[in-house]
Amino acid sequence: MGCSNENRLLRKPKHNKENNSFSGPKSPLTAFLGITQDKFSVWAQNIVLILRQVNSYHQLLSATVDHLEREQERGQRRVIVDPAKLNALFQPLAATPSQSAETSSVPTTVPNSNTLAELREQALTCTRCPHLVTSRKQVVFGVGSETADLMFVGEAPGADEDAQGEPFVGKAGQLLTKIIQTMGLSRDEVYIANILKCRPDTPQRSGNRPPTAEEMTTCSPWLHRQIDLINPKLIVALGKTAVEGLLEQQVAITRFRGTWQTYRGISLMPTFHPAYLLHQQSLASKRKIWEDMLAVMEKLSMPISDKQRGFFLPR
Repeated sequence: MGCSNENRLLRKPKHNKENNSFSGPKSPLTAFLGITQDKFSVWAQNIVLILRQVNSYHQLLSATVDHLEREQERGQRRVIVDPAKLNALFQPLAATPSQSAETSSVPTTVPNSNTLAELREQALTCTRCPHLVTSRKQVVFGVGSETADLMFVGEAPGADEDAQGEPFVGKAGQLLTKIIQTMGLSRDEVYIANILKCRPDTPQRSGNRPPTAEEMTTCSPWLHRQIDLINPKLIVALGKTAVEGLLEQQVAITRFRGTWQTYRGISLMPTFHPAYLLHQQSLASKRKIWEDMLAVMEKLSMPISDKQRGFFLPR
């Protein structure tokens, strides 16, 4: 006996006992698409896999761009690529946990210290990043006036800072000191700190590496509390990593540099890291950073002489 089209649509789909799924249409969506539920499930799984691959590609691309921008900021003009490493970029990425095991089990809050002295004592015994605890010589907390109107923030201590326990004392730090002095100030009148309080561990004996996102997330609450206690009128972020750590977003330092930003209600000036001038010593490069400092001085209503306004201009 035949049945009408209406009866066919109302007929219950057959159940597949092997995979516990229906071989016929089950939902309005699968009925609309004209496919069975099990085929729809396979199709959806394939879409998820494709999206994951696209996401991994964008993460890799973003990390590569960040690295190249950081190298450009430091004055690097050429990049030498190992063919083997280049070929490795086309290999499937191994699955990684969403958060580093070294930082996933530690809190990211800082004790509510009432003074910088108390906060410093607590930071000096911090063990939140075990891999940095074992490689560091000491915690590099910060230096300067506790009532400073102007605060400079860098990315992390280097070898010289790790040895002396003070931020910005190496070659890049000496340039920063000259910049501060050219503004008519001294290191004792400003405050200097970093996103990270420990030197990032490196496999080689020399050189530095930028902090990882996990390290910055774990350590940044110390800096946030420092800023709360100092309450500066203005912050200068030195380099891409410092800007990203304070604003909690990815940035292109070449586009952000010289444009006013806001950190928790405080005016923030992004500029190049002083290490940039170790490789880019042209007047134009020096002038870019100096123009940022002139804007800072104007924002703080500091006196600016004609001589200062004319620094690093072509004769």
